[in-house]
Amino acid sequence: MVGRGSPVERVLYLTFDDGPDPRVTPSILATLAELEVPATFFVIGKRATRYRELLREASAGGHEIGNHTFGHVKLDRAGPRRIRRELLDADRVIREATGRAPTSFRAPHGFRNPFVGREARRLGYRVFGWTVDVRDYHRPGAEVIRRRMTRRIRPGAILLLHDGDGDHPLGDRSQTAGALPGIIRDATALGYRFGRLSEIPAA
Repeated sequence: MVGRGSPVERVLYLTFDDGPDPRVTPSILATLAELEVPATFFVIGKRATRYRELLREASAGGHEIGNHTFGHVKLDRAGPRRIRRELLDADRVIREATGRAPTSFRAPHGFRNPFVGREARRLGYRVFGWTVDVRDYHRPGAEVIRRRMTRRIRPGAILLLHDGDGDHPLGDRSQTAGALPGIIRDATALGYRFGRLSEIPAA
């Protein structure tokens, strides 16, 4: 599992889990476009099926689309067949929506067992974790999310945020969208730039 980029380069990697969400993802995409920052969206296949146009928009905007399973299933107790099915079903939706094959995978909640990495690699995926999780899903307020992130960034960090709620489709992620412009500006002021996960060299 890849949990960080180079520890000596001032590069950060923005990632968003659990979308797409029609109430939040468009705002995040608009901020990324305005500030010219790339990101990776780890999407849930079930949600992507409903909001394919958001996947197309994200992909057309130069962002990477990653696989986050079809149903946001906790994989630590799943067998190889279930894991493979979850990845393949989400893979199909992403390919159909974007015309591109996803190459990055993140397990829901980060929960994994030995079968997860094996099945993901068999399907041509690199498995990604994260370096910094500011628990934006607890909705502590946009400024709190921003401050937590700014305090914890360091070279090569993979930043975990959420543009949807994998367990509650009506969950509100507007605070994350509100925090994003400040996070990007803070990081830029500290001399960081943003990259894509695919730019991290394979070990």
